[in-house]
Amino acid sequence: MKHLPKHLQPRWRYLAVGIESWPDAEVDRRSFQATAWASARALLGDAGSADVDLTVLRFSFEAGSGGAVVRVRRGEVERGRAALACVDAIEGQPVGLVVLGTSGTIRACEENYLSEHPQASGERTVAFEGAEGPAVFRGNRLDVRLDAAYTGATNLDLQHR
Repeated sequence: MKHLPKHLQPRWRYLAVGIESWPDAEVDRRSFQATAWASARALLGDAGSADVDLTVLRFSFEAGSGGAVVRVRRGEVERGRAALACVDAIEGQPVGLVVLGTSGTIRACEENYLSEHPQASGERTVAFEGAEGPAVFRGNRLDVRLDAAYTGATNLDLQHR
């Protein structure tokens, strides 16, 4: 079978997607891909989601944060961004997705938007809302574990002694 001439081949754009969740969340590439497809299908319908053709090409997620490169057809970038914006949970784990940028090649997408090293994280015990609990720090944000769940906070929310 012969290849299509270059002017008939599909054109792609690549979205750099930042992923953030609680430190104990476990998200893998397969579940992220399935959630992206389901979101596109729910928002755009079967025909619209086929036109957008969201495909996860690169994926990394560790300790509550990560990133992905998602391929979309050229001309469908806005609808692809809208479908990703509708994702609020992956397999029951709450997540926040943000499209960091759009590029014409995978390499440029990774270099321009995903090349930053993840912020160093650390753990320590903090006083929060009159109780002490372990907290995971990522930059100027922290997730405090109270009872059985995490609570998002900043340094201003802590009780300093």
